[in-house]
Amino acid sequence: MTLPYAEVIGDPIEQSKSPVIHGFWLEKLELPGRYARQRVSEDGLADYLTQRRSDPDWRGCNVTMPHKLAIVPLLDRLDPLAAKIGAVNTVVREADGTLTGYNTDAPGFLEPLQPLLDQTHLFRMARVLGTGGASRAIVAALAQRGFVIVLAGRDPAKARTMLDELTTQKDHHAIDLGHFAEPTDFAFDDREQCLDLVVNASPLGMAGQPPLAFDFSHAPPRSVVYDIVTAPLDTPFLKDARAAGFDTVDGLSMLIGQADVAFERFFGVKAPRAFDTELRERLLA
Repeated sequence: MTLPYAEVIGDPIEQSKSPVIHGFWLEKLELPGRYARQRVSEDGLADYLTQRRSDPDWRGCNVTMPHKLAIVPLLDRLDPLAAKIGAVNTVVREADGTLTGYNTDAPGFLEPLQPLLDQTHLFRMARVLGTGGASRAIVAALAQRGFVIVLAGRDPAKARTMLDELTTQKDHHAIDLGHFAEPTDFAFDDREQCLDLVVNASPLGMAGQPPLAFDFSHAPPRSVVYDIVTAPLDTPFLKDARAAGFDTVDGLSMLIGQADVAFERFFGVKAPRAFDTELRERLLA
């Protein structure tokens, strides 16, 4: 008997925690199915999709670095949110073998912030570090929630282009990532009714990548510091943030949130989120 299955693809892929998450949910639901990781090189992406299209048991795949942008032109259609963002992290095989691209990074990123977003603020600002595929989803999601965005990248011109593509307001700012590496003596104004985020949306700080250079004198008082990196989970960026007195959100929060949306698209049922505490324990074991 064959089983429906989904995968996560990327290069490298060994660090992905997605098989643990989806496997845990399949286990809790006693649902027939499996979820695996598959290393796919940039040169092999088109061939991989061609092969999987003809497999009726393949429900789709999650997409990680470096394919979130490159996979877009290889798909048959895009969900409107994915089309706006211009990046795909979830591909679903339809019954006729066509492939639809989705972006679940945006709702997944916002999920742990929802209690804060439900509050009323006079002003919201986010400093977003990185200009890759995940950053595109994060910028689009934050812009829709009324944030003024400072987008920092190695190429400020690329950051500016991203902001122009993904947002309608003109009060966002694009700067060089190196700006945040050096201390500042800037005196922040009263942030009592403001919501400030500092988000590492880059792979910097991930195992095998250079560290993220960020001086926390650039973070306004009471900022929430969010790192989407999951390997390691407790990055130096988050450790430094806590040492400086800031609340933090780790990469598992976004990973579980985006997986929730993808799981339902792959297997047709909602993820059993009542077991999140147990899931986190398993991921950290």
